[in-house]
Amino acid sequence: MRRFRIDIKDGETSGIAFGDPVRPVDVLWLHATGFNAITYESILEPLGSQMHAAAVDFRGHGRSKLPVNPRKLKSWNRFRDDIIQILDKVAPDGAVLGGHSMGATVALLVAGKRPDLVRGLVLADPVLTRRSVYRVYNFPILNMFIQKNQLAKNALRRRRDYGSPSEAAESLRGRGAFKTWRTPFLDDYVVDGVLRQDDGRYSLSCTPEWESAVFSAQRYRPWTAMRRLRKKRIPIVVLQAEKESTSVPDADVRIHSIRPDAAITKVPGTTHFVPMERPYVVRDALKMLYEAVIEGHQLVDYVGAVRRTIDDSVGIMD
Repeated sequence: MRRFRIDIKDGETSGIAFGDPVRPVDVLWLHATGFNAITYESILEPLGSQMHAAAVDFRGHGRSKLPVNPRKLKSWNRFRDDIIQILDKVAPDGAVLGGHSMGATVALLVAGKRPDLVRGLVLADPVLTRRSVYRVYNFPILNMFIQKNQLAKNALRRRRDYGSPSEAAESLRGRGAFKTWRTPFLDDYVVDGVLRQDDGRYSLSCTPEWESAVFSAQRYRPWTAMRRLRKKRIPIVVLQAEKESTSVPDADVRIHSIRPDAAITKVPGTTHFVPMERPYVVRDALKMLYEAVIEGHQLVDYVGAVRRTIDDSVGIMD
């Protein structure tokens, strides 16, 4: 693994990479809210023998130095625009873009705005709710009266400080969101998730205030982004959790009403933390999609995936 830093318009962010550093990035991975690039190291490392695989820290996460202001964050479009700037530098001809949760949704938003930078999408349990919900969030007057959702409220209650990263790992192991994680994801997460401060304390790199703001910042339109990909030659793989998913239960039908060729599967035995519970599934999807793009294929023969023909797809109004 090697670390890198990259300058964009209003500051510097960080990332990790595997493979040939001379060639452009082939696969770029985007993490979930509250986590960081190195959390997914064990998924990406084996890919380095075949491709240049990288992951970056979102603004306010990991070792990113990009400025943050929780009160001003209204939309994940902020993260979308950051990633577009990064791709313009590390993969100007496009890369396979993958992500988990918020990272998956941001990957979709990037593809909707700059499809020329995205050669394929691997979306691990993206945050995709009903279109009517996004309409409410994007209506300024109504949005003023929307209270913080439960995830945002819970984030504000996070323990902020620890004696060391190892103390943080032991405190979190087997609890809450981390209870289903395989080794070594939690130990990797705390490497950049709990950082030493100037006064000697170890604190969450993604502060409770910023994480809460991210969960509340819902003024974006992922279904609009998906519709913009209706006629684009961008293969899509969606790995949905079997239970506790952040996508609506009929996400497969909704996606197929726009992109019948998308390869969608519910990964057996998984919760929202698909990459931490079935890392080999995510790794195989990234590898398979990269190979398909290299060979010029639009369809990906992903095991367990469901597709629909144009005739089978039903338009979804809401």
